Amino acid sequence: MITAVTPGAAWAGPVDGADGVERVSVAADGTQANDDSAQASITPAGDRVVFSSYANNLTPGNTGRNDRVFVRDLATGQNRQFDGSPVGPPMLSSDGQVLAYLGPRFDHMALYQNHLSLGWSTSYTCSLLRCEASMGASERQQAFGVSFRYPEQNQRVEVRSPDTGELQTVDIIHNTASIRPSLSGDGTRLAYQDGGEQDILLWDWADNTVVYPIEGPGKAAELVQLSDDGSKVVYLSGPDTYVYDVASGTALQVPGAKGIAIDPTGRYLLHTPSGTTGPAPLTLRDLETGTDETVTDRPATAGIDTVSAGGRQVIFQSTAEDLVPEDTNGKADIFVRTLR
Repeated sequence: MITAVTPGAAWAGPVDGADGVERVSVAADGTQANDDSAQASITPAGDRVVFSSYANNLTPGNTGRNDRVFVRDLATGQNRQFDGSPVGPPMLSSDGQVLAYLGPRFDHMALYQNHLSLGWSTSYTCSLLRCEASMGASERQQAFGVSFRYPEQNQRVEVRSPDTGELQTVDIIHNTASIRPSLSGDGTRLAYQDGGEQDILLWDWADNTVVYPIEGPGKAAELVQLSDDGSKVVYLSGPDTYVYDVASGTALQVPGAKGIAIDPTGRYLLHTPSGTTGPAPLTLRDLETGTDETVTDRPATAGIDTVSAGGRQVIFQSTAEDLVPEDTNGKADIFVRTLR
């Protein structure tokens, strides 16, 4: 069953450039980045942000302008740099303790992991050709979409068991389109897509079954994200966004909106206007009340895992120069908006 929700009274919140917006792609002393930053996400607790940047002045002693990964502690303003050339957005585990990102390893693709408190690092070679990954609460909760070795015709969907830590294959996709794996924080549910068939599927660890397809009235669907608590699946179908409730098996239709991310509790949806293909204003919707809040009315970009729990903060990328005072670097920066 599908029900539709339209926005109630909108609240714009503080205007851009006022209290509530902070630039996070800066050095600890506030020095502006000397190159572009992108691909940011935030932990459910809202205490850490990860992003990639070509800037070489965000931590001491940098040289060159390679794409690097940075983790920023929002409470202390301190940055930590991790060398490597990430392929796709870097990820933080739900507990904020483990950094992971995909990158090349010789002629393979590997998932590199760093524990931010314990200091250990490791890597997992996941594919000769192509790999997609999703992180749960820790290094023991992972999911992968792995392309077979040449000839590239199929993909394995793999999940690391929350009990044993062993990888198990939960599905074979008979095409090479992106599967966009999205794992719940506890590692017990995985949403992914069959890009060839344009279907959304949901795997449940409890009974090791795959529920499919979850799709909109137009049949073709594109996965956005599974909420961290595993309760909601966000997907696009036609000009609208749908939020599928796993417990009830029903979907909430959000007309005219392009969903970008959902908060860890499944209540707050970050979206832009339907049909958006580039930077655009960002809006956060409370799915329980239908109320919209303006995150920014400037052109901005965001991905999954960009809303902290309870819709408290939203992280995004923008080239706008009037979001915070003294933004004069002319680069794409990372910003966090605190809404509550």
